[in-house]
Amino acid sequence: MQKIILGIAGEIASGKGTVAEYLKKKHNASSYRFSTILRDILDRLHLEQSRKNMQNLSTSLRESFGEDALAKVMAEDVKEEQNNLIIIDGVRRLDDIKYLREIPEFKLIYIDADIKKRYERILKRRENPDDKNKTFEEFEREHQSESELQIKDLKNHADVVIDNNGDWDDLYAQVDKIIN
Repeated sequence: MQKIILGIAGEIASGKGTVAEYLKKKHNASSYRFSTILRDILDRLHLEQSRKNMQNLSTSLRESFGEDALAKVMAEDVKEEQNNLIIIDGVRRLDDIKYLREIPEFKLIYIDADIKKRYERILKRRENPDDKNKTFEEFEREHQSESELQIKDLKNHADVVIDNNGDWDDLYAQVDKIIN
């Protein structure tokens, strides 16, 4: 298999992590997450890994070091990766894909899902401490934060769009089709 680097984009709780986990298990992919960088820094600062803290940190890093600062970290991380299938989970901005497209093996996947389905998923998964008691109105407001504003437009720049409004079998069938 030739080297493939798949960037995964999509709005909050669209299924990015689910696709990355599936690719790791079924296709032995290596996975990198934009949020890992932010979580590492928040841990070092002894701050809660809340969505708000991650959004604020992301904005600060990009304002201080350039809009593509986190994409540069991802690119350096995957350069050394020996695996032929590499996932970059959590692409959020046009500047991210502009930089990552300089890697010849890079392709962007956008995962699309209805906002109500995504809200139900975020309540169930509770990835961040502030997710479990979130109201639908709060969830909608989060989509207006600076770190979320460009995500929906990435769909227009994707090599492939996955519809994640169905069940897991439907999602996995779409992913397998991309890999094959």
